[in-house]
Amino acid sequence: MVRFSRRQFLRFVTGAAAFARGPRFASAQTYPSRPITVIVPTGAGGPQDVVARIVTEHMQKSLGQAVIIENVAGANGTLGIGRVARATSDGYTVTFSVSSSTHVVNAAIYALPYDVINDFDPVALAANTTGTLILGKKSMPANNLKELIAWLIANPDKISFGHTGPGSPAHVTGILFQKQTGTHFQNVTYRSASQALQDVIAGHIDLVFGASSIALAPVRAGRVKVYAVTAKSRLAAAPEIPTVDEAGLPGLYSSAWYALWAPKGTPREVITRLNAAVVDALADRAVQARLADLGLEVVSRDQQTPEALSAFQKAEIEKWWPILKEAGIKPD
Repeated sequence: MVRFSRRQFLRFVTGAAAFARGPRFASAQTYPSRPITVIVPTGAGGPQDVVARIVTEHMQKSLGQAVIIENVAGANGTLGIGRVARATSDGYTVTFSVSSSTHVVNAAIYALPYDVINDFDPVALAANTTGTLILGKKSMPANNLKELIAWLIANPDKISFGHTGPGSPAHVTGILFQKQTGTHFQNVTYRSASQALQDVIAGHIDLVFGASSIALAPVRAGRVKVYAVTAKSRLAAAPEIPTVDEAGLPGLYSSAWYALWAPKGTPREVITRLNAAVVDALADRAVQARLADLGLEVVSRDQQTPEALSAFQKAEIEKWWPILKEAGIKPD
């Protein structure tokens, strides 16, 4: 039997541990060495897809590798987010999403096969919407928000309201709207927000609460009626649209925020590399201008760290979970 001194034994254990960690550390140091897949948990053309493509297009320059968007729609983003939760923690499969929905609201509504806090590593908070737009089809008889509310009260259950599923930003805003006005909608669920918006434009449904990132173009083209923005201040990109306070429905504020996440256990060096690429993208004036034109605000530099995203998510959970559970929102 071979005997080792305590010092020899410790050297052996330390060497073995270093050998075991070696490939992981080496991969982190050379990351990325191949294309990165960014899961966007909605259909192409939706708000998260549009914003993700703007940010990741610039990230490719910093990372020196292709960043490929893969749209995985379904169940208000839970299918795509679940795929990331199960992915290998090497930084080559991550997600960019409307995280106010995927990493806050969904956990209060759905029985998820993953934990929104413990199964992901935060990378970076990117941007916020400054409210959503209350939109109606062009043939809607109401021409302003007060008239719309009066028409809804006089015609209960006659309006069709499009969204991407229980817990989606539009759905939650719609619930708050109905609660505050005493109205009631017929829900129509879509795989993507862009599909719901197209059906309003076509006149197939009556109403949507649309993200400015996809709604401003048809508003500017006069293809839909816009009643207000659900924010305290007007959109810088569309200052002609009144706020809900100005239009007659004070206090109906809603917003969404976009963030990048990696599977739990992703090496710190990889998180740092991804975060730096996001920060670099958000500092680019062309990226800032494109996001601003969509009615989005880039968050301040101190809010772009993984630690800030983690703290912000927890604060949003503490704020929204009691409200959502009291509302009794259930999956269809």
